[in-house]
Amino acid sequence: MNQLEEARKNINAIDQKMAMLFEQRMAEVAKVSEYKIAHGLPILDRGRENEVIVKNSSFVADETIRSYYVNFLQSNMDISRRYQQMLQKGLSVAYSGVEGAFANIAAKSIFPDANQVSFPDFRTAYDSVVNGECDCAVLPIENSYAGEVSQVIDIMFQGTLFINGIYDLEVRHNLLGLPGAALSGIRTVISHPQALEQCANYIRKRGFEPVSAANTAIAAKQVAERGDQSVAAIASTDTAKLYGLEVLERKINESSSNTTRFAVFSRVENAAGAGEQGRQFVLVFTVRNEAGALAEAINIIGRQGFNMRTLRSRPMKELMWQYYFYVEADGNISSPAGRQMMKELGKYCDHLRVVGSFPHEQKI
Repeated sequence: MNQLEEARKNINAIDQKMAMLFEQRMAEVAKVSEYKIAHGLPILDRGRENEVIVKNSSFVADETIRSYYVNFLQSNMDISRRYQQMLQKGLSVAYSGVEGAFANIAAKSIFPDANQVSFPDFRTAYDSVVNGECDCAVLPIENSYAGEVSQVIDIMFQGTLFINGIYDLEVRHNLLGLPGAALSGIRTVISHPQALEQCANYIRKRGFEPVSAANTAIAAKQVAERGDQSVAAIASTDTAKLYGLEVLERKINESSSNTTRFAVFSRVENAAGAGEQGRQFVLVFTVRNEAGALAEAINIIGRQGFNMRTLRSRPMKELMWQYYFYVEADGNISSPAGRQMMKELGKYCDHLRVVGSFPHEQKI
């Protein structure tokens, strides 16, 4: 046997072992996909991929071939993602509104291969996950211009679902009209109340009459159905394509940094390991009717080393003049400090619940 034949024989033997290892690896990828479906997690986790590449490439001592191994790892991850995409074809994602609404755009960005399921309002979208009709729900919790989405925050407090991720979607409002409509001929604009508020100066300067709709996509649909060239909608460019409208003017919102934060809700908590870093959590609680109880609760969170990014009070609908509190904080609540914090908070809080623990929010 010459050198070439011997090398080919060895490569064949190695390839056979690699084929067996590949099957084993893909079996584990299927388990990852199953976990992500149950917890409402997206397929792509760029931070995790980068971490694996850095760690695993260090196992190759030969610097000349290390860069090729990085390519090999990246190729493996691409294949794994495609396999997960195939497995997640049955994933059902709930959102509020119709196709083309910003919630739909967010849901498709986070779960591009899932089945998007439309619901008429936040409550029915949330409940579809509670009752098992959908696997997860993508709902807005805050806009950088208009503030918190109080309905979703209240549902979150009352409900049983967990937040397993928060994602930032830049909102760009555009004026949409019928084909052939002229900007000078527009008299009425239809959109969601928040969109109308975010474009209030533009509407006022143009002298338009604002009309509220359930969401931006429904507004665009109404304009398309009415066939009146004096009526326009404020919505996304994606919505314009969907309903056959033309963009009369782009980026008309008040703030150039207008962003909506969307939370992914699922039935199962994506709990972190005690040593996992780079996380944040959402906590809701009520405090006992005792002097200093709220101040003490806030002090406990800070004393355990957690930086509160958000602290809000919300009225409890069923109890007049009673309030609950919503907290977003940086840190891993599964750590020893987190467990100690929850133990101490229990002394001052009647209702105390971790709504979610997840990696720092991402832009979509």
